[in-house]
Amino acid sequence: MLLEKRDSTSTLPRAPGLQARTMELFRAAGLGQDIRALEMGDSHSYFEGGIIKVHTFAGIDDAELLEAPSLDGPTVSPERVMGCGQDRYEKVLAEKAREAGADVRFGTRLISFEQDEDGVTAVAEENGGKRYTIRADYLVGADGAGSLTRESLGVERSGRGTVFNALSIYFRAPELEKLLKDRKFILCYASASGTLMGLSRLHGCDPWLATPLYYPEKGEKPEDYTDERCVDIVRRSAGKDIDVEVVAKVPWRGAQLVSDTFRVGRVFLAGDAAHVHPPAGGFGANTGIHDAHNLSWKLAAELQGWGTDALLDTYDAERRPLGTAMSEQALVRNRIRHGYATEQDRADFVDDVIITLGYRYRSSSVLAPADAKVLTPDLELTGEPGTRAPHLWLRRGEETISTIDLFWDSYVLLTGPDGAPWAEAATKVAEKLGIPLRTHAIGPDEELRPTDREWTEVYGVGPAGAVLVRPDAFVSWRSAESVADPLAVLSDVIARVSGHEPATV
Repeated sequence: MLLEKRDSTSTLPRAPGLQARTMELFRAAGLGQDIRALEMGDSHSYFEGGIIKVHTFAGIDDAELLEAPSLDGPTVSPERVMGCGQDRYEKVLAEKAREAGADVRFGTRLISFEQDEDGVTAVAEENGGKRYTIRADYLVGADGAGSLTRESLGVERSGRGTVFNALSIYFRAPELEKLLKDRKFILCYASASGTLMGLSRLHGCDPWLATPLYYPEKGEKPEDYTDERCVDIVRRSAGKDIDVEVVAKVPWRGAQLVSDTFRVGRVFLAGDAAHVHPPAGGFGANTGIHDAHNLSWKLAAELQGWGTDALLDTYDAERRPLGTAMSEQALVRNRIRHGYATEQDRADFVDDVIITLGYRYRSSSVLAPADAKVLTPDLELTGEPGTRAPHLWLRRGEETISTIDLFWDSYVLLTGPDGAPWAEAATKVAEKLGIPLRTHAIGPDEELRPTDREWTEVYGVGPAGAVLVRPDAFVSWRSAESVADPLAVLSDVIARVSGHEPATV
């Protein structure tokens, strides 16, 4: 059951940048084509334009390039970034959730909850005032920066707190099209209005989005920003007296805070309830989706009877360090864009594609070194445990698929032409533990045939090696070569990464 206090899905084109990893998750869930169909034209060219800065939008020819982030690539992912507003893709997600059997209730908010050893009892209230009680096995609080769930749990947050205050102004201004000369960009900053104002239209249609800063320490507050004042800010930033129609105004804070834990018993935190940060990098909504996916397959495992409490613990172990590292990167970007970055900030800068696709997990569910860095300076998707399994194009029969298409609802053991002993052993162990697992052989004469690169080179194994991949496409374990007793090895490995005691087979 999903409770949403709003009366409907979003009516504003918020969070318009969908990362390649997010699109991979939609693809794996069977939603990829539905979401991709929402794209207006080719939004990729906007991302290729990077982040630029001008004095006024009329001076677009003199734009300074601030960032040119790497976001995807043909050898990195089968998907690529896409621009689309939350007002459009939320409708698809809500509809698909209902089709899958979810009970989606708009105009309903959480009032309180209590948990015990067997579940969670929550009280919800509809907008009309009607209250009812819900009994569930688990509760996930994805209820925003001011999360009632987090506050009820008494979970503290660590970080720098509020970094700046901003106002999102959604507006229409047809003349901007000519003024900007069809220049493509993720974000264009203008400084002429006296405050740095960002401009974006990644979602591909009206309205534009402008985000001027305001300063409470100077006595400024959102209420001071009347429609007339917003029009004046846009016009000064434009450098021309253009027609402007204000559609909506939304105040918000750019803060950096990460919850001290993402799990308390049967209650979990996700998205802004777990971590907030400045929007620089567009990590917010995407990271929330990734949180939800990491947690959902583990909850599904528990509800299906093969998951364990130890597996659920890996949600916090994996996502909290990433949330901290990602929020720090958002701060670095914010300082660079606003002109007060230090040399250390520039040294700490990690390219976007590493933050969105190249991060590493450290937990009992991946047999990787305990000191492995969450973010590395370079993109390293080489099949190392703790990283997302490398993308490789394969032929299966008459169809072309990505290795990413193999991972969704079970563990997967990939082997080479000489890996049959690994596959036989994995099947026996999985049956003993009751864990869903599939095996696939990759090679020129195998079920899956590489089309562009050798899978052994991409995954860092030999012809007799094996790689164990989780349902979320992250590598749990690998062996470069064969071993004397694959059954003994995998009895230990599969049990450990799924949170079970080793099986005797």
